[in-house]
Amino acid sequence: MWLYWLMYSIPALVALSNSSRERSWPPWILLGLFFTICIGFRLQVGGDWGAYLRYYDQEIGRAFTDPIKGDPGYILLNRLMAHWDWKVYGVNFVCGLFFTSGLIVFCRGLYRSWLGFAVAVPYLLVVVAMGYSRQGVALGLIFLGLAYLEKGKFIPYIFFIVVAALFHKTAVIMIPLGVFLYRQGWLYRIVAVALVVAGLWSALVEKEVDHLWSAYVEQQMYSQGAFIRVAMNSVAAVFLLKYWKQWKKIYPNALLWLWMAYGAIACIFVVGFATTAVDRLALYLTPLQVVVFSRLPFLARKEYHPDTMTVWILFGYGAVLFVWLNFATHALYWLPYRNILFE
Repeated sequence: MWLYWLMYSIPALVALSNSSRERSWPPWILLGLFFTICIGFRLQVGGDWGAYLRYYDQEIGRAFTDPIKGDPGYILLNRLMAHWDWKVYGVNFVCGLFFTSGLIVFCRGLYRSWLGFAVAVPYLLVVVAMGYSRQGVALGLIFLGLAYLEKGKFIPYIFFIVVAALFHKTAVIMIPLGVFLYRQGWLYRIVAVALVVAGLWSALVEKEVDHLWSAYVEQQMYSQGAFIRVAMNSVAAVFLLKYWKQWKKIYPNALLWLWMAYGAIACIFVVGFATTAVDRLALYLTPLQVVVFSRLPFLARKEYHPDTMTVWILFGYGAVLFVWLNFATHALYWLPYRNILFE
């Protein structure tokens, strides 16, 4: 358990230090390497560990031209690692590298970079990246896409979302987000999005739509903690709406986060209908937490000193990590943390 607290403490302590070198690359590279090793070389850690071993075993001895069943990006990655005999640790290392790189690129563009990274640790990094590799890769690529979209770069955003969908099909829901940001060029963007969605639907989703609907909706598949995770997104959404007048004046492409806030609030009303489906979709809205709480010390500066607000945010997410490690139903699959480098 101590490693998870170390993973949280490093960015948290830097966030408290108010370092003037928040965006200097060397510390971020070291941080990224540390987290990638923790994610990539973990041993029997995560709720889907057994499933990922089976993914790898199924690709041993297969040629790259053999038919692909499942998410093509993840299957081909397993096939490549099996060809090199890097085992599941090679797969997890690459997945960890994708996630960590995406998160770091995104956080370096925030008002308080290290605070944003610390906010991501308890759930996105510990639970998702270290437990659910495919979703972790998809989320890391979505972070990269959002970093470009906030700069007004639509095409790179679409590219990263398409690649994310190759690792987890549900990432396709993020494609239309770019359409709603600009008044100019709507027709071009709508046509582009429609073509991309149609292609991805045909290639990735169409054959499995009945299975997905049955598993996630009709059978009322239940996801432990979904209500809490949806609530955390909605809290971030409420803060954004509270400070919206400031937000839209200060930050570029503010509508990006407004639409995500609306999506987070909408999840509250449908989470009881299909718990797991909404939980999977709400995962891609969690960047809202990272961006809102990294900017909150500045937005709320007239009411609270920025350092005081930073302490409260870090205390809150530290509490999230504590509760999850000690009381979550599936936390036992993450404990104790083991790493192949030390076995």
